[in-house]
Amino acid sequence: MKWKLSTYLFVANGASILFILISLLYSYVEMLLTLRVALWLSGITVAAGVLSLLIHYVLTRPLEKAIRSIGAEAERLSQGDFGAAAPEVGPIEFQQLATRFNGMARNLESSFRRLQDSEASRRQLVANVSHDLRTPLASIQAFVEALQDDVVEDKEAFQAYLRTIRMETGRLSGMIEDLFRLSALEADGGELTPEPIPVDQLLLDVLEGSRLLLEEKQLQVTVAIADGLPQAAGMPGPLLRVMANLVQNAVRHSPDQGRLTLRAVPAAESFVEISIEDEGKGIPEIEREKVFERFYRTDASRTRDSGGAGLGLAIAKSIVEHHGGHIGIRTGVSGGAVFHFTIPVWKGSGRTRSSKRLI
Repeated sequence: MKWKLSTYLFVANGASILFILISLLYSYVEMLLTLRVALWLSGITVAAGVLSLLIHYVLTRPLEKAIRSIGAEAERLSQGDFGAAAPEVGPIEFQQLATRFNGMARNLESSFRRLQDSEASRRQLVANVSHDLRTPLASIQAFVEALQDDVVEDKEAFQAYLRTIRMETGRLSGMIEDLFRLSALEADGGELTPEPIPVDQLLLDVLEGSRLLLEEKQLQVTVAIADGLPQAAGMPGPLLRVMANLVQNAVRHSPDQGRLTLRAVPAAESFVEISIEDEGKGIPEIEREKVFERFYRTDASRTRDSGGAGLGLAIAKSIVEHHGGHIGIRTGVSGGAVFHFTIPVWKGSGRTRSSKRLI
């Protein structure tokens, strides 16, 4: 049987009055009370009962209202309306209940939005992967079919076809390797075994590895390291990959005969900040968080024709965050993009000598 709260209170109050009246009747029958006293006590009991019922009615109205409000908002929440908010009215316990309900609704809304964003990212990822895989596969298929059909008879053209197939195969292999690496980083990042890393050596190593790219565009590179900069704590291989990805990205979007500036300075809370500034078109503020997403490219500066599959910056972000640092973008003095990231300081390390040189 389903009763309202007021009905439960009414029945409980009526049962109490009935028990008292039966007790008075029993006392009268047993001659423990006179008829006058029994009537007086019965009248007082009935009056007190009526008054109690009125008080119960008045006091339970806010309770019923609060319960109905929370129930109505819960119904809205069950139908997917995460903007539900129960009014914080009634006794303090009901106000606390409404507060916790509203907090639960906000958490559910946040979780639901994250799920929506995740699903949208998954669909976008599948679409981008399909597109980026389809292009080299189509190219490989076309060249292989041409070779099979003996369309190419010239030896030099034959070798050119083979070089193209090899290049596209390498592109596919690199993309798949990046996907596996990114998946591993986002899953658990692997075991982090930090060691002291001289920051100046890290910068010079990545520039040496990028020398051909720099010479191709005739870029000038300035390396500026703060005096007395402590050694960084991290894994040299992954951090060198971060630097290589950022430098290659900066080279790709720099004008010919432009300038790159690499800086390393102390940051707050025992961190070192490394930054790479180019003289390209820069990145709009609204897109600065998105560029670290998998396969994301800005319309202005990150197209498939410029190279890359859009995974380098996502990998760099995962590696930096796995080291406990932060990566971001700001606008440089020349209007270009400044990619910067932080890594922890090696505790008790020696100091890196200051240096400034042009390459």
